[in-house]
Amino acid sequence: MSVERRRQMIERGHAGLSIVAQCRLVSISRSSFYHAPVPEAAETLALMAVIDASFLDHPWYGSRQMARHLQRLGHAVGRRRVRRLMAKMGLSPIYQRPRTSDPHPEHRIYPYLLRDLEITRPGHVWCADITYLPMRRGFLYLVAIMDWASRKVLAWRLSNTMDAEFCVAALKEALARFDKPEIFNTDQGSQFTSADFTGVLRDAKVNISMDGRGRWMDNVFIERLWRSLKYECVYLNAFETGTELRTGLGQWITYYNGHRPHSRFAGRTPDEVYGQAGAAPYPRNDPDMALTRMAA
Repeated sequence: MSVERRRQMIERGHAGLSIVAQCRLVSISRSSFYHAPVPEAAETLALMAVIDASFLDHPWYGSRQMARHLQRLGHAVGRRRVRRLMAKMGLSPIYQRPRTSDPHPEHRIYPYLLRDLEITRPGHVWCADITYLPMRRGFLYLVAIMDWASRKVLAWRLSNTMDAEFCVAALKEALARFDKPEIFNTDQGSQFTSADFTGVLRDAKVNISMDGRGRWMDNVFIERLWRSLKYECVYLNAFETGTELRTGLGQWITYYNGHRPHSRFAGRTPDEVYGQAGAAPYPRNDPDMALTRMAA
């Protein structure tokens, strides 16, 4: 359960329990209860939108390169600020970084199961990822569950935090609406390694696979989805509120699944491919994967 959800459980003026006692019961500190998040200034939100668009075109940029890129665009910004904002947005460059910390002891890292695997049909492998979405007056995070073979978006959720809760909700929806996959592949993000997320997969008897560090190509299909979604929907509309964003995303994802043809599938849509008994195997060494991901 997220900290925000636990904060909402605490009742001011409770007849029998003080704030301190209630905080202890829901396992948060008293300071966490009273803490009020400060929204980012309009100038910072505008800078974050520029970083997001730049990262789509240059996904290998770390904070140093991004800071230099922004400075060339005329933004007076240092590396420290860029690093903070990229971390807040969940942006990580595609090169492999050294391991600087151990994972949480409750967050087991599962083995990678896709090496040399020919993914032959819808429902064989699902994947998930999270991206940052800018709005005029703020931002939200989006998680999507995708079928690897058909590229169909099976479920999605928006959240104003990076907690695992919204990822778990999207996963449960996908499993409720569609037959479970044989394998579910993600990166090693804390949302996907959490006991809540992996527990749902284990209960459904789905094999869990996690990318090795630096294996950005294993999520290339959902990265393509982010690129299309942002350029064709988010950037064009500049949504004011979360409600507007949610409505716009729903319309675009319906279009993407049911009406947007894919050259890989000879003009068929994800819905059409997913509805068939099988899909053409996707070669793991297709050079188009790297070319599309790296194109400016």
